[in-house]
Amino acid sequence: MAVYRPKYRDQKTGKLKESATWWYHFSFAGRRIQESSKSARKTVAVEAEKNRRRDLEKSFNGIKDNRADRIRRVSDVADAYLAAYKLRHESYTFADYALKHVKKHLGSLITADIADHVVKDYQSARLKEKASPKSINEEVGFLLRILEDQGDAIRATMRRQKTLRLATGKSVARAFTEDEKTALLAEARKRRSPHIVPALTLALHCGLRDAELRDLTWSKVDLAKALLVVGDSKTEAGEGRPVPLNSDALAALVAHAKWYLDKFGETRPEWYLFPFGQPQPTNPAKPATSFKTVWTRIRKDAKITGRWHDNRHTFITDLAEQPDASDETIRQLAGHVSKQMLEHYSHIRMKAKRRAVDSLVKKPKTEPIPNEPAKVSAKVELPN
Repeated sequence: MAVYRPKYRDQKTGKLKESATWWYHFSFAGRRIQESSKSARKTVAVEAEKNRRRDLEKSFNGIKDNRADRIRRVSDVADAYLAAYKLRHESYTFADYALKHVKKHLGSLITADIADHVVKDYQSARLKEKASPKSINEEVGFLLRILEDQGDAIRATMRRQKTLRLATGKSVARAFTEDEKTALLAEARKRRSPHIVPALTLALHCGLRDAELRDLTWSKVDLAKALLVVGDSKTEAGEGRPVPLNSDALAALVAHAKWYLDKFGETRPEWYLFPFGQPQPTNPAKPATSFKTVWTRIRKDAKITGRWHDNRHTFITDLAEQPDASDETIRQLAGHVSKQMLEHYSHIRMKAKRRAVDSLVKKPKTEPIPNEPAKVSAKVELPN
């Protein structure tokens, strides 16, 4: 048996003290193995030494020893995974977003510490932060992928327990009516935030997502040509897509540009349209963090239910109701890549559906029917 508790010198007293943690050491194939058992129990240390010897012996039979991988921090593994992911995918915004939350909650743990109960605790923590079940499911998916074989085992365990995926429920997406859009914009104009009116207008009239709006820089906007180009996007088809500005969107951005010049003195190409800072913007080199706080107050005061993302849903639904907007046109403007995604958003309102079916009814002829007596007003006296 080669287990021991190493001694160290106390920096305050200068005396030698014995560590509470047991270590083991032995030689294998001419190599000295000296490692901590990470336990204060001697019996655990003895068992850890046996397991380590057995792992090394198995490696000679072609079984890979992944011990070094299992003692890596989750944050380091996540960073390595994301670096490789960026090389293989043009769009990595959501992967970056998901792993940011994983690192925040679990980054300091080593991969060997991750088990099904840790994943469940992560789900609960994110629910307390008001994250949507759909987002949490995506984040857990990335976590288990970065853990590779260990993640596969956890996934199988949680699948048996029926705890792998949180229930997402039915889609709550909706499109705002014209009166609701007017009311929302009216409430937005009452706010102190200089961002909310142009941001809301671009969401409703250009269909930009929240992250696409926040990442928008002046280099992507051409007021003279009434055009903007989307930068980073959630989907590959969404990146770099040009979106023309209609009169409402152009007027909102022209007014925003005037405010911007008064505030910062210039509009540099690399500066963000919606700068960082609370309650008033202070740093144009950093993007705003969110529009959702002020959006919540606007909805409440306007007495309208709906998510910020429903502004984009409204844009696509409005396009779908236009006879001149083909599916391909909508895909190019919205950044969708498939017909299925288009159908997810393009729920035509009942009013538009009724107009469509009413157009099938044959209208009666306007010519009078021959030999039909003429209709007269009740006020006209007929001759005797």
